This record gives sequence, structure tokens and C-alpha cells, in this order.
Amino acid sequence: MFVFCIESSHARGMGHLFRSLTLATELRSRGYRIRFLANDHPNSLRIIRERGFDLALYELAAVTGWEKDFLDASAPSPVWINDRLNTQRFHSETIKRLGAKLVTFDDRGDGAALADLNICALLFEKTEGLKGRDVRLGVEYMILNPEIARYRRVREKLASILVTLGGADTYGVTVRVARWLSRKPFPVTIVTGPSFQHMAELEEVVAAAAPDRFRLLNQVPSLAAEMYGHDLAITGGGLTPFEACAAGLPCIVVANEPFEIPVGRALEELGAAFFAGHHSAFDLGILEKAIPIRSMSETAMTKVDLGGVGRVADLLERLAA
Repeated sequence: MFVFCIESSHARGMGHLFRSLTLATELRSRGYRIRFLANDHPNSLRIIRERGFDLALYELAAVTGWEKDFLDASAPSPVWINDRLNTQRFHSETIKRLGAKLVTFDDRGDGAALADLNICALLFEKTEGLKGRDVRLGVEYMILNPEIARYRRVREKLASILVTLGGADTYGVTVRVARWLSRKPFPVTIVTGPSFQHMAELEEVVAAAAPDRFRLLNQVPSLAAEMYGHDLAITGGGLTPFEACAAGLPCIVVANEPFEIPVGRALEELGAAFFAGHHSAFDLGILEKAIPIRSMSETAMTKVDLGGVGRVADLLERLAA
């Protein structure tokens, strides 16, 4: 049995949720029993239920001792997967005491030292202090939506821009990006997520600019399919720019959180994206220059593949054996 314990909210964002759902879907296809534990965030709970997973709620404020209520003692070799960033040591100690294996993602907490596996595909600097019995680094462990395989293509020129800044966009960066783009000639599609709370302000910006150049979409059925119709994406610094790159869609990355800054820089070094800076002072001036769309598109597909979910699932299978 695999227990996915996630945190998802407007403040935290929803990247942890979607990464865990992709991995859980792969493990379910291999015949494993899956259980999700999530905090009380209605949009996240709805999405998990729609995907058909067993779901229970846990309290974010709970200290320790609550974990035993969600582990089936009769299940052989249970694996507890934390996708909540920094794991505290007392929590890790509880999981290990209950006889479960512990897996974490991008974890710098003091509990990571007890993790059997720490997948750190999104960490690109100061990695020497990472802890865990088995620490995996590198883009090859990036868990991306396998649906992207149907929508890969090389872009030839910049004709359409996609803006997608996460399921929550905690700081309302979409509104500021739309305001900047309203003064430019590009056709723009803006995709907002299920926890986006800045729609009225966004609609005001678009209405005051050139509504015929803007298309607003909320909760698209498939972001991968929507990406297919565009030549450049403006994204945050989580998983989305890697999914875009795997599809051949070059990016401009705006860091929503400080830990996303190295992500943007790493993608720029790969030649698949431009880094526009932290959201507090981003710069989209690159759009005023000639962008080598075709070479960036080809580089993006070469550097970022879709095998990460399979590689991580293989590691988990070995851990549970």
C-alpha cells in the first residue's frame, strides 16, 4: 500500500497535489493500492475524488501520533509518501516506528535524514546538504504528466503566448503579467487554476486592454492539450515549465517563491527557457527581442523527457518489495 500525504492550498499552491496524482496513477496502473491524505482544501479534495482515489483528511496542525490512523497494519510493506516539502523529525520517527518506509520530495527538513528515498528533481543549488538514505537528483526524476507525449511538437516562430501560473497563483502574478502583455501585440491565452482568487481584477485588466487579443480559460480539461496550440509559455517555477519543455514549448519563468529562482536559472542554462526573475520584480523585456523559438523548442524536448514517473515508480516498487 502507498499512502500519499500532501498539502495543497491557495497559499501552498497545488503542484504537490498534481505531482502526487501523476505518480499515484502510475502505481495504481501497476496494481498497487493507493490512499490519499490531504488537508481540508475543497478544490484539492474534489480533484482527488474525481480521479477515483481513496481519500481521508488530516489536520495540518496535528503534531504526531495521528499517522497510525491512516496506515493499514495488515498491508505488507506500507510506503508513506510525503509531498509537503520540509518533513519534521518527530513525524519521520513516527512513520518509521509504525513499520512503514518513508519517501519525501524536495525535502530539506530535519526529518529527511530518516527518509528511505528523497526525490529532489526540483532542487538545483545547495544540494550538498540534502539528507536521506537514497537521494535522487536530476531532471530525469521529474514526475511529468505522461499525456504530454501526445502533444509534442517543434515550434517554428512566436505567434501565440500561453500564460499559466499555477492552480492557485498565490500572489496574483497572472494579473501583473496580463497588464504587461496588454501593451504588446501578441495573441494571449491565460489559463487559471481551480484555486485562482484574482479573477475580477484579471477580467478588468483584459477589458481595459484589447479583449479580442486575450482568451481567458479556467480549469481546462487538459493543460497539455492547451499547450499544443501555443509557441511560448509564461509559467511559475514548479513542474509546469518542465511539462511545457517536454512538449517542445519554450518558457519564460517567473519565480513565485524564492526556491523557484534556481529552477528558472537552471532552465535558462539548459537553453529551454528565459528566467524573468522573482515575481516581486519580474522583467518580460525578452519579449521585445527576437526569440530563437525553433532552437529553444528543439533543445527543450531534448533536455526534458517524460520517463521520470516511470523511474520513480520503479524505485518505489523496489522499496515496497
